Amino acid sequence: MVDLKQFAFPMLAFFVMCPLAIALSEDLLFINYHIHVTNDLPSDLPPGVPSLHLHCKSKDEDLGEKVMFKHEDYTWDAKINLFRTTLFFCYASWEGKQQYFEAFKATRDEHRCRIYHNSCLWSVREDGIYFSKDSLTWYNEYPW
Repeated sequence: MVDLKQFAFPMLAFFVMCPLAIALSEDLLFINYHIHVTNDLPSDLPPGVPSLHLHCKSKDEDLGEKVMFKHEDYTWDAKINLFRTTLFFCYASWEGKQQYFEAFKATRDEHRCRIYHNSCLWSVREDGIYFSKDSLTWYNEYPW
């Protein structure tokens, strides 16, 4: 009969060390990612009146609510944790429309956001929340 300790320890070591080896081989744990969310909404509000409400956070860090003016850019930095579970999500609201979106998800963004200076670029627009990995091509990833 197989000794459970002889079987369990190597399996545990594999599942702990494998993600670490992959991350370290690409230096992913040491990269500082820059997340940008820009208010590109049309605004018929008077100057000085914010049009977008944004609240971003992770499991461990609440970045707080931000009221944003037209063309304002909200930015913060993130690093990928050992198990690649780093996740920042945001709640956006504008003129009765609401949307949650994942502003940074390690397993999705670790490579695509490295293309443009380690930056994840988001643009909140009238028909949804757009993503770009190069600031040239934009994709509506979260329609309103």
